[in-house]
Amino acid sequence: MDLILEILREQKQMQLKGNLYHATQICFAYNTNHIEGSKLTEEQTRYIYETNTFVAQEQNETANVDDIIETSNHFKLVDYMLDVADQALTEDMIKEFHKILKTGTSDERKSWFEVGEYKKLANEVGGNKTSKPEEVTKDLQSLLNWYHKIEKVIFEDIVKFHSDFEKIHPFQDGNGRVGRIISFKECLRNNIVPWIILDRDKAFYYRGLKEYQNGGEKGYLLDTCLNAQDQYQKLVQQYVGSGLV
Repeated sequence: MDLILEILREQKQMQLKGNLYHATQICFAYNTNHIEGSKLTEEQTRYIYETNTFVAQEQNETANVDDIIETSNHFKLVDYMLDVADQALTEDMIKEFHKILKTGTSDERKSWFEVGEYKKLANEVGGNKTSKPEEVTKDLQSLLNWYHKIEKVIFEDIVKFHSDFEKIHPFQDGNGRVGRIISFKECLRNNIVPWIILDRDKAFYYRGLKEYQNGGEKGYLLDTCLNAQDQYQKLVQQYVGSGLV
């Protein structure tokens, strides 16, 4: 599967349309942002990527500026992720992911919000408690220490890391998108077909996270990620051919 990373990197340098890299950028940015509440359509996402402009699809349509900025930022985030995909995951790298995603948004103007730094205020996700601000560094370092001790990382390890990362929820906002870019990166690094959670599967994804984090059935999240992996594998086959996966 290291060929997927090689292909994505090569096509990134070429900057041509109609290939796996191009499709990955649009699919990833649209779905991961839409899961978090973005109102942009997939076609608008595509237009921003291909032309660096925004076009309303209906008369009198308005758009949230942050949605546009975070979409554009996500394209940069994927590029950076590909650059460092074969490197070991670190706290600094995770903070850089967050910085790229949130730079220029309205959150950056809030005194209590630090782009590229851990949260200052307590937060929760889906009614579940997360790590307290003063616990984030310790909890995330513990998670990374566990992860780096694994001799051969497999699919289930990356899913567990993702679930634990989201339970820590280290940033004030953007945790889901940072967590999903980490999962994609770690799949590439460990020669595993990556996954992009589709917006249409959001309910299954959230249910899976909740069950996994609360000690319930792990299969919901595993199956959702496996389904997402199957979807990305189809994308690879469409643009590269069935011989790669």
